[in-house]
Amino acid sequence: MIAHLSGILASTGDRWVVIDVGGVGYRVQVTRPALQSLQQTEGLVRVHTYMAVRDDDIQLYGFLYPSELELFRILISVSGIGPQIAMNVLSQISLEDFAIAIVSDDEKVLTRITGIGQKSARRLILELKDKMKKHTETVPGGKRTAEAGDAVSALISLGFSPREAQEAVDAVLSIPDPTVQNLIRGALARLRER
Repeated sequence: MIAHLSGILASTGDRWVVIDVGGVGYRVQVTRPALQSLQQTEGLVRVHTYMAVRDDDIQLYGFLYPSELELFRILISVSGIGPQIAMNVLSQISLEDFAIAIVSDDEKVLTRITGIGQKSARRLILELKDKMKKHTETVPGGKRTAEAGDAVSALISLGFSPREAQEAVDAVLSIPDPTVQNLIRGALARLRER
């Protein structure tokens, strides 16, 4: 499996790039934000990759950050969500807004994403909430409010370690209005600073 690529950006297209690594060009499917960022980069670029192998096709999907790759893996584990829909999610909504939509059971936000109907939105909420609950049981820590627990679960489902998620949420618990959404926003902002 190809875990990441580092090389020179050879060419770009509609949601794909070719990265030249030692004279070999790898075509990698990327999200719109990643494409825009890579087009502005001079010199060496690096993407974290996921290689999808099918009977008649091999595709590389590239991500600028490990958290995006982790969310991609989580998304494609949901029944009915393939790599293209997962890329649409990552292209059209921020990690923060996606986590808030899942925790808040907000189907309207999810159905605005190309390729996701009401049925898929319900399935995403159902399957990702179950995954969050499993992760919550492994999170160390003393007393937490229900909102803090939901925020930690959302961060874990986005690929952060239980320890990272707990520390980030604990650091923002003193905000004026500690709703789940505000805790997730604050914790993600804190995690981005690292």
